[in-house]
Amino acid sequence: MYPDDFSRCYGCGRLNEEGHHFRTGWEGDKTVTYYEPQADQTAIPGFVYGGLIASLVDCHGTGSASLALHRKNGFEPESAETPPRFVTASLAVNFLKPTPQGRRLKAVGTIEEIHPKKFKVSVEVFADSELCANGEVTAVVMPASFGAK
Repeated sequence: MYPDDFSRCYGCGRLNEEGHHFRTGWEGDKTVTYYEPQADQTAIPGFVYGGLIASLVDCHGTGSASLALHRKNGFEPESAETPPRFVTASLAVNFLKPTPQGRRLKAVGTIEEIHPKKFKVSVEVFADSELCANGEVTAVVMPASFGAK
């Protein structure tokens, strides 16, 4: 839903042909992103590369912050209003157990803290119903200077 100028993120950018194309949406008061890891996104045979998990937590956290501020401003994802863009101020990922390959991943986000320009989002990553990782993202509203050419 971001404008073309800001749709090239390797994780969530719809215009990045090589990227993951993560999509974050609402399920009740939680945010969710579903993703099916590719066979080459492997750490060791049978398990998903941890960098992919970190990427999922990162993009899910910033996408969740965007959706939360958009909703706070009175809009839902399908509205014509452009959602705010966030960037990562901090990222923490805890790998609780190896993430098995061949299963659909589900990132679930909870908005923990809201400030005018900063949101804290906790994220859990499941392989099917098995909790494999969790993390926390502090996301800040993207500075206007990021749009300068």
